[in-house]
Amino acid sequence: MTQRVKQLIAESRSAMISTEEQLLLHPYMEALEKKGLGKGKLPLFTVQQHYVMKYNVMGVEVARDRAASPNANDFMSEVVHNLRAASDALDHFGESLGLSTEMLYKGEPLSGAIAYSMYVYWLASKRTTAEFAAAFLVGMPSWGANCIRVGRALQANYGFAKKDIAFFDTFSIVSPDLEKVGLEVIAEGLDHGVDTVLIRRSVRLLLRYELMFWDTMWERSRS
Repeated sequence: MTQRVKQLIAESRSAMISTEEQLLLHPYMEALEKKGLGKGKLPLFTVQQHYVMKYNVMGVEVARDRAASPNANDFMSEVVHNLRAASDALDHFGESLGLSTEMLYKGEPLSGAIAYSMYVYWLASKRTTAEFAAAFLVGMPSWGANCIRVGRALQANYGFAKKDIAFFDTFSIVSPDLEKVGLEVIAEGLDHGVDTVLIRRSVRLLLRYELMFWDTMWERSRS
């Protein structure tokens, strides 16, 4: 069954190769690497990520609490733990920009930026754990790769210390243990009748919403 799941994930990723390429070659990251965005544009990213992280945590907590198997509970619990750590690190990044917690909460969310987190919330709290796990496993590599690029650019071009950009390091890799449990969760879902069409759909939509986030950051950062 695990091999069947790995094949399904590989096919889902292959179907989204064009979107993944757009993510990995996104002009927002390229602009940061060339110091093409002013430091004053960085609070925009931080405020939007504040909302993204908030709703991601809320959604995954609901999914954890309604997990139908030990594997699903373990998977969602680990994702919640990682998201909380990332959220704390984001607050520290905000402080390095002079943003207080109150300022983050008062910042206005942009629809194109938080659409990703709205989908994550819906997927985690209303759909099957198998659908969420598949979208997570396929979507995290591109998100993690872009976060690494942003973190390096912030250090090299904008003078941030390593400790200030820990948020971007939290997504650097999906642990093999978490991936293993995620594959088992997907296998359980398939055994209980989750349609592969729904698995592929969750992957497609999450990656498209991920791209929408970066597109919004780029559009608003240039204006």
